[in-house]
Amino acid sequence: VPTGRAVRASSRAEVEAAFDELGAPHVVKADGLAAGKGVIVTSDREAALAHADAYLPSGPVLVEEFLDGPEVSLFFLSDGDHVLPLSPAQDYKRLRDGDEGPNTGGMGAYSPLPWLDGRFGSEQEFVELVTGEIAEPVIRQLDAEGAPFIGLLYAGLILTDAGVKVIEFNARFGDPETQVVLPRLVDPLSELLLAAASGHLEDHTRPAFADDVAVTVVLASEGYPAVPVTGRPLTGLREAEAVEGVHLAHAATAESDGGLVATGGRVLNVVGVGTTFVEARDRVYRAIGEIGLEGGRHRTDIALRVAEGL
Repeated sequence: VPTGRAVRASSRAEVEAAFDELGAPHVVKADGLAAGKGVIVTSDREAALAHADAYLPSGPVLVEEFLDGPEVSLFFLSDGDHVLPLSPAQDYKRLRDGDEGPNTGGMGAYSPLPWLDGRFGSEQEFVELVTGEIAEPVIRQLDAEGAPFIGLLYAGLILTDAGVKVIEFNARFGDPETQVVLPRLVDPLSELLLAAASGHLEDHTRPAFADDVAVTVVLASEGYPAVPVTGRPLTGLREAEAVEGVHLAHAATAESDGGLVATGGRVLNVVGVGTTFVEARDRVYRAIGEIGLEGGRHRTDIALRVAEGL
């Protein structure tokens, strides 16, 4: 399974040696769960060292080779023997427009990815490639080791000049990519999940997806991702949901005094579905414009390039 080189470092000296070996930009990952914020990618050596210093007291960190190219998320259902792919999506991990600022848990996403056609012939050919070279070998190997994987395999991929490479795996649906993949799913999700859980995926054909496109934009609290300000009221949600083709996916909200308040960093997703990216973006940004949250922030460039045909 193709991926970048990695060095496990247990001390600051080992981190620095890995930096010298792999070069910049530096990629440092916490070895454990970190709410999607355990990685730093930077050419600033001191910033990379500071990130490593923050996690080294808890154990080793990974220093990885920097992989350059667009990222793609692709989910697979597995029953331990077989896999069925869903539709690819692209996530926006940086906080600010233009992919600036710190990494986050994800500030928006879109699906499908029409630009894959120019690289692989078609999106379907890309899915076939990843299924055969990444998902199926992983599932076969886990089964051979006596640890069959049953559930949802999330492959985080990067399309480099040297081919498709894995940057991460998760054993769950990915946020916010799921919010744009599932609205396009034609087949009942419950049937697919049951087939995976009961070992009958081979009885199912590849899941079908609508030609519609979906765009989601995350509304985040002031201070996110470092120290988000919580407890502030949300307004305009009913007006946002009244926009055609839009629904809201709540992530960090709670009822308070008859209304809703933000309780975390990424507060909610505004999801827009349309026949074109221009239509879906128009809907999602009209809807998010109706929502009030003091200090709230969101990116304005989600799916902009694909809507402009770039």
